[in-house]
Amino acid sequence: MPAKILIIEDDEIILRFLSLALKTNNYEIIDAKNGITGINQCMSQKPDLVLLDLGLPDIDGMKVIEEIRKVSQTPIIIISARDRDKDKIAALDHGANDYITKPFNIDEVLARIRVSLRSVKAIEEDKPFIFKELKIDFNKHKVFVNEEDIHLTPIEFKILQLLVQYQGKVLTHKFIQDKVWGYDTMDNYQTLRVFIGSIRKKIETENMNSLIITEIGVGYRFNDD
Repeated sequence: MPAKILIIEDDEIILRFLSLALKTNNYEIIDAKNGITGINQCMSQKPDLVLLDLGLPDIDGMKVIEEIRKVSQTPIIIISARDRDKDKIAALDHGANDYITKPFNIDEVLARIRVSLRSVKAIEEDKPFIFKELKIDFNKHKVFVNEEDIHLTPIEFKILQLLVQYQGKVLTHKFIQDKVWGYDTMDNYQTLRVFIGSIRKKIETENMNSLIITEIGVGYRFNDD
């Protein structure tokens, strides 16, 4: 059965282009031209993935993410002209799984869709990871510092999970990007730096700093001292 994708986009040209490209790749398409309709479609049609524009005519896309996340963990990929880091971080913190800026390459969109759909099917069987005051429950996608539940976005969790699974080993920028996004680009290189900074702020404390170590010009590794 083909995956069902909901496109929430008010630009007719972009909507038609995305719909045609996805149908050509054997996806089932549902579309909505405003946020309220998109939320209702998500609730009733239960898509496997959502492509969401942030600049909608009725409500902001951030509100759409919030409403969907109240009832569903369906992967949400943002496709937006907003290209500032703070906009990307805000969308991901609201619960989006990935972020693509306009203008976009359709092959990139298809690649990110494949990665997101694969991650949904993956079943984690790992035991909780514990290091000093940090605990990660892979099955529940939960992170705790000193027993306090720490909120990470889906992408942040995926990056942290990758680093701790290779604890002590230097992971190159390309390796991390390939595993998290399915490919590497200069745009993702800059975005990765933003994610690493955000993860550090959330999990590091005075007694537990330098968990994620930067290997200048190479990549990152998770501390094993």
